[in-house]
Order: sequence, then C-alpha cells, then structure tokens
Amino acid sequence: MSFEFLMPDAAVSDERFTPVARTPMQGSASSAGARFEVRDGWNLAVAYGDPERGARALAQTAAWADVSHLGKIEIQAQPDDLSAIVAACADGAALKLGEAARVDHSWWCPLTRSRALVICEPARLSELREALAGAAVEASGPTSVIEVTTAFAAMTVLGPLSREVFARFSALDLRPKVTPIGALRPGSIARQPAILIHEDQDRFLFLFGWGTAEYIWTVVSDAAESLGGAPVGLDSLPAIAAPGEPDAAPDQPSNADVEEVASDA
Repeated sequence: MSFEFLMPDAAVSDERFTPVARTPMQGSASSAGARFEVRDGWNLAVAYGDPERGARALAQTAAWADVSHLGKIEIQAQPDDLSAIVAACADGAALKLGEAARVDHSWWCPLTRSRALVICEPARLSELREALAGAAVEASGPTSVIEVTTAFAAMTVLGPLSREVFARFSALDLRPKVTPIGALRPGSIARQPAILIHEDQDRFLFLFGWGTAEYIWTVVSDAAESLGGAPVGLDSLPAIAAPGEPDAAPDQPSNADVEEVASDA
C-alpha cells in the first residue's frame, strides 16, 4: 500500500502550477494577523503584525507557534531491529522510553519498545526517510517506515508561563523535576491524545491529530491570552540549545516579574 498521499514533498510541480502545502492552523494564524512566506514547500506563519507583543510574550508570559510543517516519520519494528535502525540513522543513539533524543536537530521519540517517531525539519525529511527505509531493509523481522507529517499537527508553547498555559487544559505534570528537558510525555492534552516533548527551558513541543488543529489553537490561545500571551511566527522562535550547551532561550525574567505579569493578566 502506498502512503505517498502523506508526503508533502512528493507533490509534483509543472510549468503551470507549483503546489504549496498548508498547515491546518493557517486560517487561525491568518485571523491572528500572521504574515506568511513559502519555505520548503510550505506556506508558513513567520511573523505577526505586532512584534513587540510577541517579544513581551516570549520574555514575560507565554507564546505559541504553529510548527505543523515539521517532518514526522513513524518506524515500527521488533525491539532489536528498531534499536539497530535508530542507531544506524541517528549517530548511534540509543532510545529510552520516556525520553526524546536530540540528534542533528531532530527529535527521536520512542513511543513503545517497537514504535518510534522522528521529528525533523522539512529540508531533511526526504533524506532521513530514505535512510530509515534503507536501514529497515537489514531488519530480521517485519518493519515499516511511514511518513506521517500530515497525520500530526504540531505546536510549540514557550515562555516563563508556558507550564501555566498547559495547566489550564491538561493534567500533565510539567514541573522540571518531573518532566526535565528532553522528557517525552504521551498523554491527554485538551482531551485529545497528544505527544509532548520538553524541548528546552520553558519550551514545549506537542503533537496532536491534524483534524483537531483548529480546536487546539482555540484552547491554547484562550489559555495563553488570559495570561498576557500571544502567537509568534517561526522567525521569533529561538534556537534549541544542544545537550551540554547553555540555554538558547531568551533571557528569562525573575520570579517576581512573572508573578507580577500573571497578576496583571
């Protein structure tokens, strides 16, 4: 069975038309004042009309961004085969349940002992998909490598009050001692099945069903805006700190500043 309909990069251009992929939250982002650019075949919200509002949200409260364009590949194989495939394509990484491995700007997420999800930038998607398929050929048992980019929408929530945003619609315990940086938490978010990664200090990536994206946008925006938050474009997202490097997130305010912002909201 072919799964090419799940592969945005498999769309074919001709002299008359170049297909452009769109995320399921484009309408919501447009209504919020987003400015779009086409990058890697996707029409993406890269900025919003009030950059100062977004900067305040990042530094003082909470912000959110649509990152549904990120490539997603699901691997299923027997545990030993899965470990070998991942090691071959992720620089020898060994996956551990409950943790996401950051390798070459991609997240490697073990969901079960026989199932893993890879999340990467669109520019790397085709190369990584081919590498995984090639490694799967060497497996001793049945395996599958399926692109699921358009099965999962994705959103990044970040800022000093990002945990408070999630607390308003999810029971996941995101305290640093329970969910440290790199933690992987499948669970219920806004009463929807989701996968959450603690990407960096006060920064969380979560995936959810493509068809529920507009609902999730509404839930997140209601929670974040009540705290003084705002949507931000991709150009405002800070780089994720590599393991062992200083945090790449913007300077964080003191606890007193955060409490003052929260009380004002």
